[in-house]
Amino acid sequence: MSSQEEYFLCRQAGPGLMDELWAEGWRHFGAVFFRYRRWRHCGQTLTVTPLRMDVERFAPSRSQRRVLGRNRDLRVEVRPTALDAELWRMFEAHRRRFRADTPDSLHDFLSYAPAEVPCRNETLRVYSGERLVAAHFLDVGRRATSAVYSMFDPEESRRSLGIYTILLAAEHTRRAGRRYYYPGYACREPSPYDYKKNFAGLEEYDWRGRWHSLAEGAGRAAATDPAA
Repeated sequence: MSSQEEYFLCRQAGPGLMDELWAEGWRHFGAVFFRYRRWRHCGQTLTVTPLRMDVERFAPSRSQRRVLGRNRDLRVEVRPTALDAELWRMFEAHRRRFRADTPDSLHDFLSYAPAEVPCRNETLRVYSGERLVAAHFLDVGRRATSAVYSMFDPEESRRSLGIYTILLAAEHTRRAGRRYYYPGYACREPSPYDYKKNFAGLEEYDWRGRWHSLAEGAGRAAATDPAA
């Protein structure tokens, strides 16, 4: 554990409190809330940068519009999160993609009552016909939403479903009348999460209580989803 890592336990947090915590760089897995400024990856120490998207300022880029077009045939359902057999089968296929830091369980990220502990959580389920091809677990606050975990069927990697579900979550957030969507952390230095920087309307947290606009095109060298 880094000396700069902070954490606390909370089983119930209302929508307003979740907005406040996200705005201060906090995230959670289950009932464990955490934030940290440094991340050790492949022998390097990287500077963690919490990100959020102002969905009122977001518009998809040309390449993101191509992703939307490529997936026009898919069907999206939004449900309160319940970890059924369909999701567990996808998780088992998805986790085999990882060569390091392989997750053991969806409960590494979600509580045993994920729709309500520690806050309201919804799943954006993406189907090709009747087959589930992607899922995006989304916390819901009063003025914001926040991604907890995302996964997809590796056989559908050509669809860039990691990018697609971010686009879906941003649009879902906007249509619900909320202002911000938190896609999670990235790093100041190059990292596997650079694809998160390739969206308009992004802001980054400076760890001094302020959010600043992230220059459009940051991380452009990683213009595609590495999970695709």
